[in-house]
Amino acid sequence: MNLIRNLYRDGEYRISLLVAFGSFWGLRISDILPLQWQQVYDKDEFELVEKKTNKRRMIKINGQLKKHIIDCYQKIKPPSIEDSIFISRKGSVYTVQRINVILKNLKIRYNLKIRNFSSHSLRKCFGREIFNRSGENAELSIVKLGFGE
Repeated sequence: MNLIRNLYRDGEYRISLLVAFGSFWGLRISDILPLQWQQVYDKDEFELVEKKTNKRRMIKINGQLKKHIIDCYQKIKPPSIEDSIFISRKGSVYTVQRINVILKNLKIRYNLKIRNFSSHSLRKCFGREIFNRSGENAELSIVKLGFGE
């Protein structure tokens, strides 16, 4: 949460959203990068077909994240709601490799206590939170999430 807030404060709105989406939803980076504003802006949920598994998922957007999406949208001011969210300065959707470089730079810039910070770290953060909240059912929750496959 601190990293998301700090990125927003520092004007890194897209990366703040990327970290939030990865941490809150546990999606793979290949499912986050193609997202468009129209899918998530002012919505309570949206449907996603996962690239790797081809599974349909309903993704719920909690109130706090919904507000963050709206705030970032208003700061970024994209030309169209149909635009991709994760557009680089060059005008193309970020690559996974570029995101990993950005995250490694954030690790240094924000003095993050993470050994290897990459796009998959966001998914692991989500899994760890689910595991910690599951108590006696922790192992079952990991299998249900698909991390135990």
